[in-house]
Amino acid sequence: MSHPAVVTCALTGVLTNPAQHPVPVTAAEMAAEARRAFDAGATVVHLHFRNQTPGLGHMPTWDPDTCGEITDAIRAEVPEILINSSTGVMGPDISGPLGCLERIKPELAAMNAGTLNYLKARNSTPQWAWPPMVFDNPVSKVQAFLEAMYAMNIVPECECFDTGIVRSLAMFKKVGLLKDPVHVSLVMGVASGMPAKASWLPLLLEELPEGADWQAIAIGRTEVWDVHQATADLGGHVRTGLEDTFYLPDGSRASSNGPLIEALATCVRNAGREVATPAQAREILGVR
Repeated sequence: MSHPAVVTCALTGVLTNPAQHPVPVTAAEMAAEARRAFDAGATVVHLHFRNQTPGLGHMPTWDPDTCGEITDAIRAEVPEILINSSTGVMGPDISGPLGCLERIKPELAAMNAGTLNYLKARNSTPQWAWPPMVFDNPVSKVQAFLEAMYAMNIVPECECFDTGIVRSLAMFKKVGLLKDPVHVSLVMGVASGMPAKASWLPLLLEELPEGADWQAIAIGRTEVWDVHQATADLGGHVRTGLEDTFYLPDGSRASSNGPLIEALATCVRNAGREVATPAQAREILGVR
């Protein structure tokens, strides 16, 4: 595959504790990590926003001023980079994410395309790692997000955690909810969703809407790197970052997003492809 690969960095997760892991929280930290990612080859940053109150940096926020402060700092530090905002929220009230999108005007935004029982069991004891929860994304919620994103000229990134969600995209397109170009993220590695296994990719690609652009989001430890290399080999775009993994291909822990993106860019080049420039990324993703 000779076409360039868009490299995305997921700077920080939803609830990862900065007291335990090297995840950025403040506007200055997020901007510095965006710079490290960009210098290593990322042209897109996927953002979650954290509570800025001391001691609460492990908690998310949809406060528009906080989201704006963080995004403004990133754009001031790296004007060329594309912003992809998270929108994931439990329940029917999506006013928080929509207010954030209205404030920051990202080029792209995650659009969670279906519902998942979000589960994980402990390895050491017969207990849940957290109380079972439903990441609810019914069609009514999907439609509301898509209508808002299109009205704001934001490109939706359809996040799919399971195979049925992948197959739903063609139906969303058929009934007119989803417009071309379609951009799909195959989220692999959530314990109750699709596994982070490279062998699944060819089958999943058969289920994508015709002409869809795609990337894999691999969550886990060193097993994710086989998925990243296979994604690059198969012509997909690639994403990693401290939201998705703390581990480099050799098993060592990453101290920041920079080394993770360097390793991801190596996967792209090992596939005989080039890392997309910001201008190429805009063209590929349909950002206007």
